[in-house]
Amino acid sequence: MILEARNLSYAYKSQKSKQILEHVSLIFEERKFYTIVGESGAGKTTFLSLLAGLDTPTEGDILYNGENIQKRGLNYHRKHHVSLVFQNYNLIDYLTAKENVILGGRKNPEELLEKVNIPKEDWNRSVLQLSGGQQQRVAIARALASEAKVLLADEPTGNLDEGTAEGIIYLLKRTAHEIGKCVIVVTHSRRLAKESDRIIQLENGTIGG
Repeated sequence: MILEARNLSYAYKSQKSKQILEHVSLIFEERKFYTIVGESGAGKTTFLSLLAGLDTPTEGDILYNGENIQKRGLNYHRKHHVSLVFQNYNLIDYLTAKENVILGGRKNPEELLEKVNIPKEDWNRSVLQLSGGQQQRVAIARALASEAKVLLADEPTGNLDEGTAEGIIYLLKRTAHEIGKCVIVVTHSRRLAKESDRIIQLENGTIGG
């Protein structure tokens, strides 16, 4: 067990009566690929934000290797324990593909860019010159550059065509099964969910069947 959500509840400060998440408990392991699915408004992205330490639950705890992430602080958790991939890539657009990967924490990014199938001739191009699929692969390479053992992704195939999405799904699987990270992905894609080791269904802020 690398990451645990223990009895998590969450409500917006302005609407405390409206629970986004209610008493959610889950355990996540290394070398596993998890997908979180559910209707819009089910609490998927909120749950991912809590796991990432981007927000704090109104009730319950998140543990990393058995220790509450609040103990060392959320900044420490974000910096050392988790890496993030977003639907809109969140790359630094005036930097090259190579420079973006270096930001993830790796001084020699070439190996990772090869791993995610970015052609050598594109390594020193501004990321704005790359296609959407290539930008998402650079974002995944940047996440892999981190020493963090948990990779969290929010709708990583949401903006991509089917063929490109297929490559991203394969890459996420490899990240879990070959590189050994714990990969947790929020998605609307049934195809992506089918490829995961475990599908977690969120319904109205609770774990569904």
